[in-house]
Amino acid sequence: MRELPRTPICDLLGIRYPIVQAGMGAPKGGPTTPGLVAAVSEAGGLGCLGAMGFSPDELRAAIMDIRQRTDRPFGVDLILPTRLPVGYESRDAARDAISREHPAHQAFREDLAGHYALPDAKMADSEVISPAQITAQIDVVLEENVPVFVAGLGDPAQVAEEAHRRGIIVMGLAGSVRNAARQKAAGVDVVIAQGTEAGGHTGAIGTMALVPQVVDAVGPLPVLAAGGIGDGRGLIAALALGATGVWCGTAFLFAEESGLPEVQREQLRRGMPDDFVVSTSYTGKPARQYKNEVVTSWSESGLPSLGMPLQTVLMDDFVAAAQAAGRFELTSNPGGQIAGMLNEIVPAAEIARRIVQGAEAELDRLDRLSAGLATKPRLASPAAAPPGS
Repeated sequence: MRELPRTPICDLLGIRYPIVQAGMGAPKGGPTTPGLVAAVSEAGGLGCLGAMGFSPDELRAAIMDIRQRTDRPFGVDLILPTRLPVGYESRDAARDAISREHPAHQAFREDLAGHYALPDAKMADSEVISPAQITAQIDVVLEENVPVFVAGLGDPAQVAEEAHRRGIIVMGLAGSVRNAARQKAAGVDVVIAQGTEAGGHTGAIGTMALVPQVVDAVGPLPVLAAGGIGDGRGLIAALALGATGVWCGTAFLFAEESGLPEVQREQLRRGMPDDFVVSTSYTGKPARQYKNEVVTSWSESGLPSLGMPLQTVLMDDFVAAAQAAGRFELTSNPGGQIAGMLNEIVPAAEIARRIVQGAEAELDRLDRLSAGLATKPRLASPAAAPPGS
């Protein structure tokens, strides 16, 4: 059997296989646990912690936990939205603004909670997504010298120079060729070209169209392909498109080490591709997620998104109430359109192994296909048309 080639991303990141586990950060402390991150790194890929919403102390504790489990490289994924309104650094300040300025949105959340008879609960008081919180998170990543920093959303220019001074590799996610060019200008070492098929915050361009155009636009920077990739066939397709590896999220939601509640894993397991829709319902930014009853209700309400951080705070309190009642099927469940082809819960190392073995099997299949075509006689060229015909 052909061996999976070692690509430049392997040497850059110090990993064996060109597989990077996407940092998935919603809900906080859920999908990408320190155990999952460490397990993927131990298996020869690169594990990545999705740290959206973590306080600086929580982020530092998670990094320490990962380091206790593995001495291999890993990453931290933060969101760096470029346009955030000021004045909402606390949840209470954001709640007051919603109550005062957006009563229809507050009524939507309250009616929704009443419909499901949820208890009166609120998300624990903590900082919300704000410039101050993002800066504090970045400071932790830099102070801890995390091997890889990933900007899962937004512009990493504020991080790149200092990260490089400390020897930290910087990656930036892009959902369009323009985004990819901005990531290159910001000084990233790797561009992640993520097609719309992907779960979580995503763009509108398909992976097959996006990846080769990004490869052409940002070369010689290495590119990771993302969106709709969950097995060896997807990895080989990504390499054929010019990428040097893959950024996989949804596939690792089926890892034993993932913190995803079983009811949400069941939603992913039974979901068909069209059950995963892009909605601003939970965070205020377009994110692909399982179309549960809350996503449907939000769509039918006709309300405009409040954007970050107000939409996040609005729905965080609903999520807290749903969690308190054990109604996890009502909480945000980001997932990609590939989810329906995944159904078995196994260790993260086994998921990585199957991707590698599947890729090697696909290389063998292509070799056999090529050999078969080479031994078959070619079709004769059409006879030239007689003169005057």
